Amino acid sequence: MAESEMIRCPEAWQLDFQPRLKWDYCHGVELGAFLNLYDAYGDKRYYDYALQYCDTMVHDDGSIETYRPSELSLDRINTGKIFFRIYEQTKDIKYKKALDMLRAQLTCQPRTKEGGFWHKLVYPNQMWLDGIYMGSPFYAEYAFRNNRPEDYQDVIRQFVVCARHTYDPATGLYRHAWDEARKQPWADKKTGQSPHTWGRAMGWYAMALVDALEFIPKHEPGREEVMDILDNVVTQIARWQDKESGLWYQVIDRSGDEGNYLESSVSTMFIYTLYKGVRLGLIDPTYLAVAEKGYQGVLKHFIEVDENGVVSLTQTCAVAGLGGNPYRSGDYDYYIHEKVRANDPKAVGPFINASLERERLKEKR
Repeated sequence: MAESEMIRCPEAWQLDFQPRLKWDYCHGVELGAFLNLYDAYGDKRYYDYALQYCDTMVHDDGSIETYRPSELSLDRINTGKIFFRIYEQTKDIKYKKALDMLRAQLTCQPRTKEGGFWHKLVYPNQMWLDGIYMGSPFYAEYAFRNNRPEDYQDVIRQFVVCARHTYDPATGLYRHAWDEARKQPWADKKTGQSPHTWGRAMGWYAMALVDALEFIPKHEPGREEVMDILDNVVTQIARWQDKESGLWYQVIDRSGDEGNYLESSVSTMFIYTLYKGVRLGLIDPTYLAVAEKGYQGVLKHFIEVDENGVVSLTQTCAVAGLGGNPYRSGDYDYYIHEKVRANDPKAVGPFINASLERERLKEKR
């Protein structure tokens, strides 16, 4: 998969179908997987591919090309995670400066009354499941690497507040987003919740749980509450898995309904969560059966190989959100009609990581 991506995108900034330099979360999703490949196999080409992007994007003073802190968008935080390892390897101070700048955004990030980060300044009073992945694993790792134990409570708060307000007791799932002000047309007037559980949004949240828990100390007060959330998430992952294919639907709470489809980013994200959760001892090993069925489903239904051996990963929803301009209503019809494409980093990155977690588990056993 990685070799094929380097053929399609000889320079890493071209990932995510980009015609020009862009600082956003997608590059971090995939290049983090490249760094994991380097750790697993020792092939420096994977490291150099990620480093090339970092050196292109980060200036000597630590500023980042196209990054505007004033946007206060959690989406801009995620890719910073790759700087932890790049700085560790290169000792180039510009990466430490960039990390500190991204961490400073979290200090300024507007919050709900309970202390949950707004997804973006332009989405006031809103928490999205996506945003937890974009900010919280970075926040937890920064606290771990910089000896800031006082930050762990705030990391935990993000998971708990978001879960509390997006949880749907009728399905056991978590809705895509929550508007504390109940002003958005997509928001339920009583709960503030968006109408549906979008698969990838819950996939982001699931990955964020295992990625952040890796850094939150076991003795930290409130960690058990996050573990309880993870327990419910993996319970629902198993419950809503399509029994025939082993995969998951674009709109999970409407699984199997007309127009709905099996989608690759949610599937690879859930599989990664299960494999890593078992490896870290966060969830019961019985979930490996669910993960393995899903992994085989991905290979069967989403992987294509051309005559030159180039691998493609198909059936990924390109993008989905709420509000904005043009306005996105978050209803069922909206989610099932967003563009679908192949080789999207939001599925490729989790697929590579899921494959690596699967291999690590086999070696461990």
